[in-house]
Amino acid sequence: MNDGQMQHSLNATNLADILERVLDKGIVIAGDVTISLVGVELLNIKVRLLIASVDKAMEMGINWWAHDPYLSVGTQAPTGADPAMLERMERMETALATALAANTAASVTAHDKGDNAPGTRK
Repeated sequence: MNDGQMQHSLNATNLADILERVLDKGIVIAGDVTISLVGVELLNIKVRLLIASVDKAMEMGINWWAHDPYLSVGTQAPTGADPAMLERMERMETALATALAANTAASVTAHDKGDNAPGTRK
């Protein structure tokens, strides 16, 4: 009889053993979810998940992280800038400097004449 004490199975597998097996062999989980309304497909989600150790993934030819500059040790993220973007930034900075200079000149002229600044009342 059970006298209120917890009983353990001798064949129990702990989480570490399960994790070791999964990472050693790998596991694939695949599934599709489709949402349709009156025969019209509104949403289709395809899920493909692979759980494996790095060694196992490399055996299978999966090593995208080795070439990713943000994940690989010893490599740096790309630092080159897009020339079109640099040109656009230069044009924007020039336009901003021109607008600021015009605004400053207008303020100084209005102040010298004794006028109120735009948007203020006497």
